[in-house]
Amino acid sequence: MRRWPAEWERHEATWISWPHHEPDWPGKLEPIPWVYAEIARTLAQHERVEILCHNAGIKKSAKKLLDAHGVRDNVRLHIVPTDRAWLRDSFPTVVANGGKPELVAWRFNAWAKYKNFSRDAKVGAAAAKVLRWPRVEPPRPGSKVRFVLEGGAIETDGRGTMLATEECLLSKVQCRNPGVT
Repeated sequence: MRRWPAEWERHEATWISWPHHEPDWPGKLEPIPWVYAEIARTLAQHERVEILCHNAGIKKSAKKLLDAHGVRDNVRLHIVPTDRAWLRDSFPTVVANGGKPELVAWRFNAWAKYKNFSRDAKVGAAAAKVLRWPRVEPPRPGSKVRFVLEGGAIETDGRGTMLATEECLLSKVQCRNPGVT
């Protein structure tokens, strides 16, 4: 039986992706890595921080900035190409299946808004490889096509209640799952 823990329950790590895509931060990208280093510094005091870096150059600059912020322990950097830094939406949902961790990798389509999401769509496979955890890919009801969902659009209390945003699931403007009601 699968159980989806609440976000506030104790967990081993927080995953983030180092920012690198300037159009997501128009004219403001320069200070953003400093903010991410501060986020990592604060998190690393309490839990492991896993950071996806788009390439070796991003990894090197992230390491340098993390060192400058005193972040040397409880952090791991991984080279995993991404399109954007929004792992809240593209990273798999972690559940407990019979007490063991499992990744639920929803299909990610960049909010049905952007064309460049092919790297983000592979984040689930990369996470499964790093963690060596099983990964499932839920299909749409009555279909073999993966269900599109963003992690930031769903929430749980860890006891079976789930909240979901109507915009993500049912929007006709940015349609993720045509025909699903």
